[in-house]
Amino acid sequence: MNTTVTSRHFKAHHTLVKYAEDAVGKFGHYYDGVIRCEVILRYEKSRKSVKIAEVIASVYRSRLKAEEQTEDFEKSIDGAVEKVIVQLKKYKAKLRAKDRQKVRTVREKA
Repeated sequence: MNTTVTSRHFKAHHTLVKYAEDAVGKFGHYYDGVIRCEVILRYEKSRKSVKIAEVIASVYRSRLKAEEQTEDFEKSIDGAVEKVIVQLKKYKAKLRAKDRQKVRTVREKA
């Protein structure tokens, strides 16, 4: 899985980049078909220094996206990663349901 971390309107510290890469590395536990993952970190001064983390995971024929806003980048990253994990579980369940339906139709024809 290729992981890219982008920071907008500021320069991210290497420990924050490492934290984001490690957090996104959890996706392999839930679904091994994640092709690419992007983490976009934003900082908005006008809104009481809100830190926003956006996580985009690319899987076969789909993109799973989540965004979280908190006062801390680590909390934002964790929240967005948890949202994408929920989406990965749903995606995997849908794939399994489709495969089972295909197997049933083939068995009925045979």
